[in-house]
Amino acid sequence: MAIEETLVQQYGALMTVDDLAAFLRRSPTSLRNSLRSNDDFFLRVNDTRLKIGRRIYFRTSQLAQVIEG
Repeated sequence: MAIEETLVQQYGALMTVDDLAAFLRRSPTSLRNSLRSNDDFFLRVNDTRLKIGRRIYFRTSQLAQVIEG
């Protein structure tokens, strides 16, 4: 679980769209567009999404599992 530990240390328990975009080396706008697509990877990323008020976060531990495969 090296990826999970690294992500949690760097970003905390929840990642913002900007955090995820920086990790994936994309612009936030490009990431938002990709999250609306029907791509399998981004559908799994959307499953980690958590909406608090108007803000969107991603659960870091679940996101690490998606990234690992």
